[in-house]
Amino acid sequence: MLNLKNSGLLFYVLLMLFSSKNEVKKSVNNNNFIKETTIKYAKGFDIQYYKNYTKLIIKAPYQNSEETFEYVLVDSSQGNKPNAIQIPIKSIVVTSTTHIPMLELLNAENLLIGYPNTNYISSKNTRKLIDSGSIQELGNEENINTELLLDLQPDVVIGFSINSNNKMFATIKKIGIPVILNGDWLEETPLGRAEWIKFFGVLFGKEQEAEAIFNEIEMNYLNAKKMAQDAKNIPSIISGGLFKDIWNLPAGDSFEAAFLKDANTNYLWKNSIGKGSLSLNIENVFEKGKDADIWIAPSNYTTFDEISKANDIYTQFKAYKNHQVYSYAIKIGAEGGIIYFELAPARPDLVLKDIIKIAHPEIMKDYEFTFYEKLK
Repeated sequence: MLNLKNSGLLFYVLLMLFSSKNEVKKSVNNNNFIKETTIKYAKGFDIQYYKNYTKLIIKAPYQNSEETFEYVLVDSSQGNKPNAIQIPIKSIVVTSTTHIPMLELLNAENLLIGYPNTNYISSKNTRKLIDSGSIQELGNEENINTELLLDLQPDVVIGFSINSNNKMFATIKKIGIPVILNGDWLEETPLGRAEWIKFFGVLFGKEQEAEAIFNEIEMNYLNAKKMAQDAKNIPSIISGGLFKDIWNLPAGDSFEAAFLKDANTNYLWKNSIGKGSLSLNIENVFEKGKDADIWIAPSNYTTFDEISKANDIYTQFKAYKNHQVYSYAIKIGAEGGIIYFELAPARPDLVLKDIIKIAHPEIMKDYEFTFYEKLK
């Protein structure tokens, strides 16, 4: 790797192009371009390698974003460089539980020094670090304790935002701590979400490990999908439940519906339009789904008794009557966090196997559920 001290022209170009926020929207001279990573499924980020630096590109930092943020990563052996983030990262703060499994898969959880709302974290390994005081409580994700953050001085904060108007992250950048937005939650496919491990891989200097981990997850997922295609019986499926008289369930193009399709099931709303959730009235859901064979993810209900007390109409569904209702809300961490919400985005292969076990138990005879359980 070239030393920037011996390349004054390159340093000058970088200094002019990159803003004080570590974010730019201009192209860099491609004469120094070496390669681009093999991002196969994720739509929200990319990584480009140049001779003296790496560029991390976030294409979708928040919902309906029209902005692209670019972060310049420079190897720490080159010393401090203006407007660049030194890698490998030695200390980090993340703001979503979905980031925790990514760190653990890369054996980097010990580099996590702060987190907002630590009670939401379910992982046993990371909880040990919290209990030992290695990970500091930082308040909540919408109002991080910036004074404590300043004392911690992490190399970077990994944030997520629902829109461009996030004053908290602007404040964090003003006190001199780099913020990188992570849009993994906006991915529309299960493997697309899991591929964000490569985002963390480049920050920790563990690109090869991240690539190998993702390749194994991808292989497991595709093998399970292939197994499901051999099923002779294809059960009909409903999902979701009522919230304030509105039944929310996955739209046909959502990543949740992708799981049901890849598990070779007949999801009754598979042909609906949309990448998020559908909001339907109970009459429509009952008319179409009353005879469905299986009901998965019934809101956060964990027992048949809870369901029956919530609404009498639930008891009229065939899946309820036949005790074919499965929930991921039963398995929780030490502080009550639902494990599915934390681990599932990083391990879609395990989610798919769970659903195949539910829909085609004859195929997954010896498999034990990771997330879902049958209601009692």
